[in-house]
Amino acid sequence: MSEFQVSKSNYVKCRIIDNDLSNQILAEGEVLVKVDKFALTANNITYAVVADKIGYWQFFPAHTASSNNSKDVSGWGVLPVWGFADVVKSTNLEVPVGERLFGYFPPATHLMMHPTKVSSTTWIDGSAHRAALPVGYNIYRKVESERGYNKAFEDDRMLLYPLHITSFALYDYFKSNDWFGATQLVMISASSKTSTGLAYGVKDDANAPSQVALTSTRNMQMVESLGVYDKTLSYEQIQEIDATKPTLIVDMSGNGQVLNDLHKHLGENMKFCSNVGVTHWKEIKTGPDFIKQRSEFFFAPSQLQKRIKEWGMEGFEEQSGKYLKHSFAKSREWLKMTDIHGLDGMSNIYADVCEGKIAPEVGLTIRLP
Repeated sequence: MSEFQVSKSNYVKCRIIDNDLSNQILAEGEVLVKVDKFALTANNITYAVVADKIGYWQFFPAHTASSNNSKDVSGWGVLPVWGFADVVKSTNLEVPVGERLFGYFPPATHLMMHPTKVSSTTWIDGSAHRAALPVGYNIYRKVESERGYNKAFEDDRMLLYPLHITSFALYDYFKSNDWFGATQLVMISASSKTSTGLAYGVKDDANAPSQVALTSTRNMQMVESLGVYDKTLSYEQIQEIDATKPTLIVDMSGNGQVLNDLHKHLGENMKFCSNVGVTHWKEIKTGPDFIKQRSEFFFAPSQLQKRIKEWGMEGFEEQSGKYLKHSFAKSREWLKMTDIHGLDGMSNIYADVCEGKIAPEVGLTIRLP
């Protein structure tokens, strides 16, 4: 097994460790899966930044390399990613070898799992260390049993699903709260794929606020070309935002200075600020004008679980599926899928992902041998 790890104190620092699984014995009911491919986006860096708060380091505890005499891996963590894997060993009568899965995996060649609550289309990893974590991340989909499954669309799914399901959750949350009384929505880091996924839903809703995109100067042309925002501004043009309009802020950046300046500019018309991502994780400290009382960290799994409970799984799949079908189709018009081969290839481009140097239209897919 090879595993990609990052330093918990410096997210840009990474390493690959190798571990010998040849003598590994599966306990009764366990399976070993081989990870085939996964997507890498700024969202994965967000997992690292908020890992201690949400518990993201706990999903896949870091392994010690077989050749490493040191047993201390406390300073290293494994970033969760979304992708596909195949069962290669099984002592679970309900999970056959060859079963293909979509879900939450480590950036590693293999993973030991403990399937529970196996149904015709899904199962849950019941490994003890994951028991207290959000159940949405522990569900694995048996893709070949899904109606309409097409392997040709796997790359789109692993890249866009985890981002656009958050977009759907945000859209649903804002709509159910009557957009917090806003007539204007300002999207910070508007080029991010989660932002665009939300923007498509807002654009198609006649009762939703108008949309202002805030982005870096280098990304303005790309954002404007999407044709989904009503106005596109750079971070240096915050003063051009109409401060007389009641405004909802959706922040994918975590840039404390931008948030501070925007809150100050809008004043009492800053009705609500939803803090979602941290694409600008190095600039996360806010200033004195940041309005904490009307700001809230958004945790998508909570909103999704609420809707599953209210609508039932079938109703949830119908509502979210309709939204995702539209946002996926619109994104395919401009996405440029880019294959990266192996964990070594991931290591070569990882720093650029952390530093926000990957063009927003690029979709990175890591393929393992």
